[in-house]
Amino acid sequence: MHTVTLGNTGITVNKNGFGALPIQRISVQDAVRLLRRAYEAGITYFDTARWYTDSEEKLGEAFDGMREHVYIATKTGAASAEEFWKDLQTSLHNLRTDYIDVYQFHNPPFCPKPGDGSGLYEAMLEAKAQGKVRHIGITNHRLKIAQEAIESGLYETLQFPFCYLSGAQELDLVKKCKEADMGFIAMKALSGGLITNSAAAYAYLAQYENVLPIWGVQREQELDEFLSYIENPPAMTEERKQLIEHDRKELCGEFCRGCGYCMPCPAGIEINTCARMSLLIRRSPSKAQLTEQAQEMMKKIENCLHCNQCKSKCPYELDTPALLERNYEDYKRILAGEVHVD
Repeated sequence: MHTVTLGNTGITVNKNGFGALPIQRISVQDAVRLLRRAYEAGITYFDTARWYTDSEEKLGEAFDGMREHVYIATKTGAASAEEFWKDLQTSLHNLRTDYIDVYQFHNPPFCPKPGDGSGLYEAMLEAKAQGKVRHIGITNHRLKIAQEAIESGLYETLQFPFCYLSGAQELDLVKKCKEADMGFIAMKALSGGLITNSAAAYAYLAQYENVLPIWGVQREQELDEFLSYIENPPAMTEERKQLIEHDRKELCGEFCRGCGYCMPCPAGIEINTCARMSLLIRRSPSKAQLTEQAQEMMKKIENCLHCNQCKSKCPYELDTPALLERNYEDYKRILAGEVHVD
């Protein structure tokens, strides 16, 4: 069994974190069953956020009366100290606890620091002094802010997208976190569904002893995959190396990661799906992407206002309107039978 320690926090868990964003899409009963199954099989790190609708409440229900046996991380998207305290109280109530193991600033557009005028970091320090927060973390999708957080020495953990499609800059973040004795939590370990071989994804991340992957889990079969890796961790075989190299050639570069920070769209376009439809339709059963509902979703691209709000909000600095247009043209060719997909 592979384990990882998050920097100097003292938190040591097996190399499978439970990403609780997807459980907002299932019933309370199903979510509680999944969460408890995960715990009983050895998963003890659970990641959620205030923005994930009722995810916190489902965690609270699942672990009521056994709080001390799990590590819970959640996040606040607060922009002021007042909002911070409101979020914190709501999270504590929802999670049925009086403390949060890792409390994270949720993808802020800047790196909160003492004296920056926002009052956010001061509020976080006070919450830690009160015992309501045990460790201070930050999540982000922007390399500049992630680098600033590491260099500041103010944070105990960094949560950042990291998978086998990542480049040299992301690898540098992992290295710098290790040098700073700072925990590195890998989100988007399956690149928002574009990576379809979880064993290869696991084997790649297992090479980095200081990285804790967060796997988004919604279905029993998904959980079963990751639970099987606890006792039988996938090794980096030659076959998996070749698969990773193939995926890198196909996917690396300018593609939508599906993070959703470009949303909402004033024209009602589901940008974080539509802007990567060409990849989704080739890497998953295509019938699911060709339904009448999917066609209606893609047709909304015709209503694009070209306001560039999505482009300005993209943490990867993608030309989102251009991506939408290319994906829509490709989609129409597929529907017309001009392009064959499996």
